[in-house]
Amino acid sequence: MIKKIITPIQKFVKTESLGGILLFIMTIVALLWANSSYGDYYESIWQYKLGFRFHTFELIKPLILWVNDGLMAIFFFLIGLELKREFLIGELDSIKKAAFPFVAALGGVLVPILLFFLLNENAETAKGWGIPMATDIAFALAILKLLGKRIPLSLKVFLTAFAIIDDIGAVLVIAIFYSTTINWLLLVYAMLIIGFLGFLSYRKIYIGYVYLTLGIVVWVLFLKSGVHPTIAGVFLAFTIPIRQKIAMKKYYNELRSIVDVIKQEEDDSNRVLSKNQLIQIEEMESLTERVRSPLQNIEYKLHHWVAYVIIPIFVLSNAGVAISLDSPLNVSLLSTIVIGLFVGKAVGVFTFAYLGNRLKLIQLPKGINFKQIFGVSVLAGVGFTMSIFIANLAFYDTPVFMDSAKIGILIGSLLSGILGYLLLRITSNNQ
Repeated sequence: MIKKIITPIQKFVKTESLGGILLFIMTIVALLWANSSYGDYYESIWQYKLGFRFHTFELIKPLILWVNDGLMAIFFFLIGLELKREFLIGELDSIKKAAFPFVAALGGVLVPILLFFLLNENAETAKGWGIPMATDIAFALAILKLLGKRIPLSLKVFLTAFAIIDDIGAVLVIAIFYSTTINWLLLVYAMLIIGFLGFLSYRKIYIGYVYLTLGIVVWVLFLKSGVHPTIAGVFLAFTIPIRQKIAMKKYYNELRSIVDVIKQEEDDSNRVLSKNQLIQIEEMESLTERVRSPLQNIEYKLHHWVAYVIIPIFVLSNAGVAISLDSPLNVSLLSTIVIGLFVGKAVGVFTFAYLGNRLKLIQLPKGINFKQIFGVSVLAGVGFTMSIFIANLAFYDTPVFMDSAKIGILIGSLLSGILGYLLLRITSNNQ
């Protein structure tokens, strides 16, 4: 039982860690490209318009928006799958399990936002309050990966769990505060389709191409409704069935019977399978398909695409900020975001975790202490992917604010990553 729980977590951590290293590489590439003599090409490529027109319907967007609104919807879909799995069968499936990462995540959301409002003096930049609230799980786990076996798995599970809860907060903030004027009729149509898919899930009916087709329709309806289309990904994820069509015990028994039949007809003189063996193998494939949970199967297949393709493309297209001494920057906004990420996340996560433990609202998992919790709290200031995403939504019409915010995110994340690594290395060596 323990192996069944731990193995997926270990695989998840490995994928996210390698993905984080790739994100670091893409960040460097984007910055070098944007600040090179080919910087104009960087800008023109991502602003190149693509799309189609059909009678009165038009869907033409710059390439960067196809990345931010389209590819990132798949990223949010994966987040939704992870959230549903964690709520039903994972680290968040009970109040007791969720209490520790939930309390920590709450502090990691509220304190950076509070700091932003306290430090921000410009009404025009107030829209950026959501930027320092997010933790980039891929980067954070990549840094933990550098520490190797010094870091207990329970600490990695804690970071993963509170980052997932952090993502819930980010999704809610985007849906409520960073959506434009809403066309409620289109949103109702989208929710009716989502309700229909939810009914199919309840009836344990899953037909891949039906979900895919209707999912694209829902994405378009969200896009045209004014609610950010990435939110559609989260809603659609919650309609994917998690239960298997047949139980594992039945699968084992029937699989054993199929193997016995295939063995009975085994003949060393035959170089090809007999007709009956082919039938049994088809039955085995059908049986295997029915034992797979649609949610876990999709999550498994998507994880590598998201970690190694989608998020790196997002970083490449969004992290390229042209920096020069003559560039106009809003230093106040930049420094506020740095402080929100570097100080706000560390103080928020650690203080809430510490107070929760003292008030006996939570209990520390075995194998970790508050020195390590503080190291992870500092590491939580690596906000990168989601922070950049929110910055794009907040300042899409003000390039100076957007560039300032992105540089603030880069500096705050870099400081948090370096100090978090050093603290965890020191505290782990002292154990």
